[in-house]
Amino acid sequence: MAKKQTEEIVNIEDITFPNKGVGIVNGNKVYIKNTIPGQKVKALVKKKKQKYEGRLLEIVEKADYEIKPECSCFGLCGGCTYQNISYDKEIEFKKYNVLNILKNEGITNFEFLGINKSPDVNCYRNKMEFSFGDTGIDGELSLGMRKRNSYYEVVNASDCKIVSTDIRKILKCVLDYFKNTDETFYHRMKKTGSLRHLLVRQAFFTKQILIGLVTTSSFNTDLEKLKENLLNLDLEGEIKGFLHIVNDSPADVVKADDIKTLYGKDYFYEKLLNLDFKISLFSFFQTNSAGAEKLYSIVKKFIGEVDNQVVFDLYCGTGTIAQIVAKEAKKVIGVELVEEAVEAAKTNAKLNNINNCTFIAGDVYKIVENLDIKPDLIILDPPREGINPKAIEKIVNFNASRIIYVSCKASSLAKDLKGFIENGYKVEKIELMDMFPRTYHIETVVLLSK
Repeated sequence: MAKKQTEEIVNIEDITFPNKGVGIVNGNKVYIKNTIPGQKVKALVKKKKQKYEGRLLEIVEKADYEIKPECSCFGLCGGCTYQNISYDKEIEFKKYNVLNILKNEGITNFEFLGINKSPDVNCYRNKMEFSFGDTGIDGELSLGMRKRNSYYEVVNASDCKIVSTDIRKILKCVLDYFKNTDETFYHRMKKTGSLRHLLVRQAFFTKQILIGLVTTSSFNTDLEKLKENLLNLDLEGEIKGFLHIVNDSPADVVKADDIKTLYGKDYFYEKLLNLDFKISLFSFFQTNSAGAEKLYSIVKKFIGEVDNQVVFDLYCGTGTIAQIVAKEAKKVIGVELVEEAVEAAKTNAKLNNINNCTFIAGDVYKIVENLDIKPDLIILDPPREGINPKAIEKIVNFNASRIIYVSCKASSLAKDLKGFIENGYKVEKIELMDMFPRTYHIETVVLLSK
């Protein structure tokens, strides 16, 4: 195959993480994003480094197991990956991908306990960040998810199937309001416009709602009427707070230079496994609350007995796992880089009358070398990119008899597991929990023993 980009017809025969189909062209494997086995596709194929990749142009023939997507935006929206297949087929792909990644890294000798489905496939997300944009050149204002492969075009998310009816009503209310004003979306290249994002959180169990409108400082519209419109919506849940967030950063990220609370509070409460959690607009919290209960139940099962034991919860976030373990453990020490998360962990522990948890803000790599207490059990729940190899060296030096690793990215997990295996640990058990239906993401829980 020539090095230049060529248009090819490709039969997709396999699938690989994250969401790429695999076909053969002139004897070479070609990886094409957003395709699945059984499809025949047209793609622009080019060699990148040591492998061939294709950009999908058209699906010529569908796979025989494809179904009609429930969401009218599927294929345009960059949010979901698997609206066009049954949930059972999606689960099959996810299990295959994780086991294949582990196998390719030589990690095979363990007890596999299967994959758990999410309690809800639709309306499961308790947090969404919607973007303002337009529907094309000189198109009308829109509010929703970024269009695939586009920086500015936005697909209206009024039909989004993975959020609640309440969130969809709030989104429509906000969009309708701004269509009748002179405000336009913020264009990062032109540095024009003011409307950036809409953040909505809704607790799954308590149904409480927080709303955050993100604009630039050039925003000049009175929000009193919008506030009234939102509070008059017929919702299942209750709006606990409406915030105006100013962000003048040139990057397309949600951050706050200034926050004003226009109504209510800047937090709400959620319940999880009989614990209460105070959550702000920017707090880290699992996006699938019902799924999180199942995930943490798997963690508890792997933990087993911890009576009179010391537990380290490294990369602890807002301390959810630490507080679950603390009910039975002698002492729990949580370490987290994000200071706001640590403060939230302390607040939530106090809220739940838990007194045997200590939370420390800082880089795990730097903090663990200064801890002079020996843990019986270490729990790891790192960011998507996994653990710094130097941090692994420090962690194994504690010689804990058991380690539980919770991962949301199997390729990072496999890399890190090799580091633990090389330092005398054995992978005992692995169980999967689907926290992100209709996407390619999956949580993996691993039990390692010394």
